Amino acid sequence: MTGSRNFLAFDCGATSGRAVLATFEGESFQMKEVYRFPSGIIPLHGKYYWDILSIYEHFRKCLSQLKAEGVRIDSIGIDTWGVDFGFVADDGSLLGNPRAYRDPYTEGVPEKVYGTIPREQLYAQTGIQIMNFNSIFQLYAQTKEGFAPLRYAKDILFVPDLLSYMLTGEKVCEYTIASTSGMMDQDSRQFNKQLLEKLGIRTDVLLPIVQPGTKIGEFEGVPVIAVAGHDTASAIVAVPAADEKFAYLSSGTWSLMGIEVPAPIVDEESARLNFTNEGGIEGTTRFLKNITGMWLLEQCRKVWKAEGKDYSYAQLMEMAQAEDAFPGRINPDDPSFANPANMVKEILRSAQDDKGVIRSAQDDKGVILNEVKNLSDAQIVSCIYHSLAHRYKEVLDMLQGFAPFKIEKLHIIGGGSANDLLNQWTADAIGLPVVAGPTEATAIGNVMVQAKAAGLVKDRWEMRQMIGQTFAVKTFYPSNK
Repeated sequence: MTGSRNFLAFDCGATSGRAVLATFEGESFQMKEVYRFPSGIIPLHGKYYWDILSIYEHFRKCLSQLKAEGVRIDSIGIDTWGVDFGFVADDGSLLGNPRAYRDPYTEGVPEKVYGTIPREQLYAQTGIQIMNFNSIFQLYAQTKEGFAPLRYAKDILFVPDLLSYMLTGEKVCEYTIASTSGMMDQDSRQFNKQLLEKLGIRTDVLLPIVQPGTKIGEFEGVPVIAVAGHDTASAIVAVPAADEKFAYLSSGTWSLMGIEVPAPIVDEESARLNFTNEGGIEGTTRFLKNITGMWLLEQCRKVWKAEGKDYSYAQLMEMAQAEDAFPGRINPDDPSFANPANMVKEILRSAQDDKGVIRSAQDDKGVILNEVKNLSDAQIVSCIYHSLAHRYKEVLDMLQGFAPFKIEKLHIIGGGSANDLLNQWTADAIGLPVVAGPTEATAIGNVMVQAKAAGLVKDRWEMRQMIGQTFAVKTFYPSNK
């Protein structure tokens, strides 16, 4: 690989987004965050939306800033969260803002869909875990409520493809983001239109699916590349693994835990355990389960900050460490944690038994030593960390039952990989080495697909080798605790 290339990754999360510039020189590359912007859900008249125009405007400001600084960009890639989408009219107009996956309008919708298509059949055809915000359930709900943008739409575009359209005027449907929808047939890897037609959902708005690395169009002469548009798909590209014998945990607001396999795993057991099969680069499948992750802690921080307690993440780790022995546990995936008004109160409620009592300590025979009806902030943080580590063990044990290889280590990537305490507690829980890093996995995977499109790397293993040589990782071994 010769010459210098600059690739820009727009990495959009559910609470904030950023632009990261990667400079490839010879056999190495450097990453630099060049712009950051807020994103979030806006409630309006009982519905919840993403402010897509604000995100687009921040893209333009970032690109103008780089142009003024004389930075030459060779291509642009965009990744975002999954499932959500917007609509474009036949004259190219944007039909409002995309609905947000946390909008409660899909509550109870899966059960209504099962009246037409049984749950088992839906999973057998799509291989996607049942979550009420899956795109198929959103479209069903919008159809039933007569949502005007859907009625007048010419095309549906998932969020990264919608943002690419706003930059280029060209419309595509990228594979990894489409695979999160619950509408794609696992065999053909195209949308299952017969399935949608049975539910009364329009299919004429769907575009053909393209693979990561496809050029979409240009913005002011700069190519825009369809990278792995789903942020988790981009993150998995950046796992610095030497071989296939690993599980991954993309740790952020959501924790997504899985394995990389050559083909979907769809059977009665994967259906019973509600695993999902999503698209990866180079035809791979991301067999995984969604786990509520740092959302729990982020929402607690929000409550505490409103009370005048603005804890840093370093302080939170110290607090959890101080309450290491606190045995309280919650189920991180309980639906009550999806979007509560007050996460601290919700965790307290979940930790209590039916008499409002929290078992705060036990001896080695399980005898209750004392009981309380409240939790300190430190105990809540400890409860979150221990509960996540325990849940990671549960899911890893499930994965080992499906994997066509022995899982030898867990790679934790994303922002959560910087949490040394949770990494150690996870290693202790699963009994395997935990390799933490890189934290910037999503942006790294984004630019790596751009680099492949430019001919600088040949496949994901060459990408991972380069990533492993460029970014330091930290390994945590199980202790005897």
